[in-house]
Amino acid sequence: MTVRPTEARHSDSAGLHAQPAAQVQAVLLEAQVAALGSIPPAAQAIADAAEAGARALLGGGRMGYAGAGSSGLMAMADCLELSGTFGLPPERTPMLFAGGAAALLHMKGSVEDDAESAAEDVARAGLGQGDLLLVLSASGTTPYALAAARAAQARGVTVAGFANVAGVPLLELADIPVLLDTGAEVVAGSTRMGAATAQKVALNMLSVLVAIRLGHVHDGHMVNLVADNAKLIDRAARIVADVAQVPRPMAEAALVATDGAVKPAILVARGMDPAEAAAALSETGGHLAPLVD
Repeated sequence: MTVRPTEARHSDSAGLHAQPAAQVQAVLLEAQVAALGSIPPAAQAIADAAEAGARALLGGGRMGYAGAGSSGLMAMADCLELSGTFGLPPERTPMLFAGGAAALLHMKGSVEDDAESAAEDVARAGLGQGDLLLVLSASGTTPYALAAARAAQARGVTVAGFANVAGVPLLELADIPVLLDTGAEVVAGSTRMGAATAQKVALNMLSVLVAIRLGHVHDGHMVNLVADNAKLIDRAARIVADVAQVPRPMAEAALVATDGAVKPAILVARGMDPAEAAAALSETGGHLAPLVD
């Protein structure tokens, strides 16, 4: 059997167990940095997946995530941040994780092979025509990931497949294949390392581009955030003050007038009343640029 690159021995791993800490750390860091070299060749595919996600969400649909093990954790890390950072309702960005919530406390490898539960998870998430499912699998052969992709496609869902090995089944069946060719891991087969680092960076890029297309990022600010703790309430006030170019007290007053919603607060701080702000944003599809630039 041909050894997959992610299972192969890394050229710097021999004798690593006998090296001083500084040398071990240097090798590990260099490998992490090298993994990021897989991103530029995949940039267009990542952008294509982001545009598909934006279309799905703008059309009232869903952009879901699916994965098992380390790849599933990278998917979940991106998915769970979308609500607090960009104000996306969780039901619009479902997470399909092999083994469900119980697997987060004790990750069992066996759940990665459960193809039947993957199909059930796709159905339970309500994914359908016009939606996008981001499926991650470092090896590109994980049964759960492949089954989720096939079940989604059978329901009319577009599948973007992320894998760290070329020519694997996930990339072959995906509508949008995203190859992050990270090669061998310093700890052979431990794809929570370089492969996962590349996956997380790719998803960071994807989700921010999606948010920009939705009008939820303006001049680098998360203008559609959900301010549900002291830190985010303070951030919301700073965003309104900066974008509207008003003093902090005016920003805070505008946020009170809009019940904490940042986008309309920016317009209120610039002179609109809340109803006018809401109407203006409706006309621009939620984009601030036509109203403040």
